[in-house]
Amino acid sequence: MTTLDFKLSLPDQLRKEAEAAGLLSPKAIERLLREEIRRRHVGNFFAAADRLAALDLPLLTDEEIQLEVHLARR
Repeated sequence: MTTLDFKLSLPDQLRKEAEAAGLLSPKAIERLLREEIRRRHVGNFFAAADRLAALDLPLLTDEEIQLEVHLARR
C-alpha cells in the first residue's frame, strides 16, 4: 500500500458538507476513487461499443457465430 499526502482546496460550504457526509476520510476517498475508475472503465467500454457499431459491418450468420464459438473453445 502507498501513502499519499496531498493538499485539497475546497470552498468552505463544500468542505462542511463533505465532512458531514464522511467523504473526507481515507476510506471514503478510496471508495470514491474506485467508483470513478469503474465508471470510466464502463464509459470506455460503451464508447468502444459505439465505435464498433458505427463501422456498419455485416451481421454474422448463425453458422459464423457457431464457428467462432467453436474456435474460441478450442
